[in-house]
Amino acid sequence: MTVFTPLHRGGSGDPIVLLHGFTDTWRTWELVLPTLEQHADVLAPTLPGHAGGPPLGAPLTPGSAADAVEQLMDEAGFATAHVVGNSMGGYVALQLAERGRARSVVALAPAGGWAEGDDSYKETLAQFIDMRPAVDAVAPTAHLLLATRAGRRLATQQTVVNFEHIPAELLAHQMLGWARCDALVPFTDQALAVGWPLHAEQVTCPIRIVWGTEDRLLPYPRAALRYRSLFPNADWVILDNVGHCPQLDVPRETAQLILGGTTGS
Repeated sequence: MTVFTPLHRGGSGDPIVLLHGFTDTWRTWELVLPTLEQHADVLAPTLPGHAGGPPLGAPLTPGSAADAVEQLMDEAGFATAHVVGNSMGGYVALQLAERGRARSVVALAPAGGWAEGDDSYKETLAQFIDMRPAVDAVAPTAHLLLATRAGRRLATQQTVVNFEHIPAELLAHQMLGWARCDALVPFTDQALAVGWPLHAEQVTCPIRIVWGTEDRLLPYPRAALRYRSLFPNADWVILDNVGHCPQLDVPRETAQLILGGTTGS
């Protein structure tokens, strides 16, 4: 049985906070943790409303996830930290930078990057809702699906290009986590209502943005145009033949990109 826990902390050195994407959990970072923890004190929480994370607060606001991460940072003794996020977590990382809590940000395909007037984000959000019934149906027997190569390819086709090295148990955990994500509808409704507000002029720390050319959820460059405009001085790294979750797709390269954008290692 998969156990969902609220966070992971390990390693020593400068503080790094790792923030997962929508419907995921902190375990999305497992393949990069061994490298990162050789250099840093790593805190990887599960966001509110996600499996293992704290319950959604009321009322839900665009800053609810960032509020929860700030509280965890306070409890961990991190006045500031290098903040790394994937997808929704990348957007939350930028919110923390806006609040002055980030020493640097490494954002892997951060959500909220569509250009003004581009409504294709609605299709992306609809995908999450539309896929939920199928995930719910398969999740209880995920281990059977993931026992085959074809099943693992099917389970990862929206997130990674390279999948054979990802443990089947981790993939099963992610599938079950999606099925148990209470934030799915509330966060989707909020994004449709208010979008991804961000005061980029308040962000003063270094930013590295990483995007895979084969991202099927947030296709590059269309889903990145807003951030190209908001952060013209950011360090942009474009990864060929990589999907939406570089930390799973190419963990060794991603770990080095994180360290190079944070600790300077």
